[in-house]
Amino acid sequence: MALIEKAQIIDADGVRRALVRIAHEIVERNKGTENVVLIGIRRRGVPLAQRLSRFIKEVEGVEIPVGVLDITLYRDDLSTLASQPVVHKTEVPVAIQGKTLILVDDVLYTGRTVRAALDAIIDLGRPAVIQLAVLIDRGHRELPIRADYVGKNVPTSKREVIEVRLEEVDRVNGVWIMEKPE
Repeated sequence: MALIEKAQIIDADGVRRALVRIAHEIVERNKGTENVVLIGIRRRGVPLAQRLSRFIKEVEGVEIPVGVLDITLYRDDLSTLASQPVVHKTEVPVAIQGKTLILVDDVLYTGRTVRAALDAIIDLGRPAVIQLAVLIDRGHRELPIRADYVGKNVPTSKREVIEVRLEEVDRVNGVWIMEKPE
């Protein structure tokens, strides 16, 4: 089923501005960068976390560790994805025990991806705090989960899909609203 492109809602500069703002908010809320670790949820959360780390370094002069979290085996819809799901490596460069861990993802929708990520994180250790940063919050939550840092709130219908495209994955930067055909 091909999606129909409705509109581009954020361009490359808009993505950059949103991430710069989130980077400042992370530093402000955590009173600096001590013990902060960014963990990108695999696929587009990873380059977003890497970009946030770069922006924080520009502001604070401190390199924030960035990890990669694969949630494939923690998903509650695993049986509907594929008979042999592809599992990628989770790579967290530091021990997370007692750290301020910031999960980073591109779109917050039902909350199920974040729930799976929380399960995966807890299997790695016990951080002092877990916060959530997303580029887009589109609503329609099925679980009581909210983001601490949001690039943009985009109210959508259930027929609409938010597509975040990033240079590192898609060779273009921006956010589009797509629609499922009837």
